[in-house]
Amino acid sequence: MKLPIYQVDAFSDRVFGGNPAAVVILDRWLEDHVLQSIAAENNLAETAFVIPGDEVSRLRWFTPALEVDLCGHATLATAHVLFDGLFADRSRLRFETRSGILSVDRRDGLLWLDFPSRPGDRIDVTDDLVDALGVRPEEALKARDLMVVLDSEAAVTGFRPDHAAIERLDAFALIVTAPGGEVDFVSRFFAPRAGIPEDPVTGSAHCTLIPYWARRSGRTRLSARQVSPRGGKLTCELRGDRVLIGGQSVEYLRGEIRVPTAD
Repeated sequence: MKLPIYQVDAFSDRVFGGNPAAVVILDRWLEDHVLQSIAAENNLAETAFVIPGDEVSRLRWFTPALEVDLCGHATLATAHVLFDGLFADRSRLRFETRSGILSVDRRDGLLWLDFPSRPGDRIDVTDDLVDALGVRPEEALKARDLMVVLDSEAAVTGFRPDHAAIERLDAFALIVTAPGGEVDFVSRFFAPRAGIPEDPVTGSAHCTLIPYWARRSGRTRLSARQVSPRGGKLTCELRGDRVLIGGQSVEYLRGEIRVPTAD
């Protein structure tokens, strides 16, 4: 079986920046173990599998280790591929996902993800958490991910993760964030239990970051940068129980993969 595949650098205006995601176009779902094997073979933070539809396209996301319920950069990458090909005449795409119906709009030179807001609940900063982090955060909040707030951008860029300790935390992943110098806030994202030691740019993390920084700043429109080695820039907006996450994307690769078929 031959399947078209693309690789797109999401949340970047240049190749080799942002977060690379693979996008595989399907006409039907393959068995889950086959999808997982493709994602493991790609060895990127996320591989998106999409079945294009006229009204709604079906979309799933896999890390090299497991399927996830929400992924921003791979959704952005998928929209880039579809806007560039099958749906070049459209300005909005809708996707059926494990997190409900998600939409992506093309406007003002950006692709805008419309995602659910996931504000975190404040939790105690325990000695165990400090030991796992190697630093004492100003505060900690828990949604799907554990988010810790440091005092400066330098503290975030200088944070040295203990991946084994992070994997033992009671959360899908760890977000480390602080006020930014040239942007409203910066962050980094670590998900070793999902096979992602550090994710370059994480759209889904901003479902928790945006409501926090909107409340703290008193503004609903914010600029953000994920300060991983590759880095990426995001434009963010809080709209009630939804967040809008805007970014650019660049195609790096297109080709074809060959997948064995069952006898």
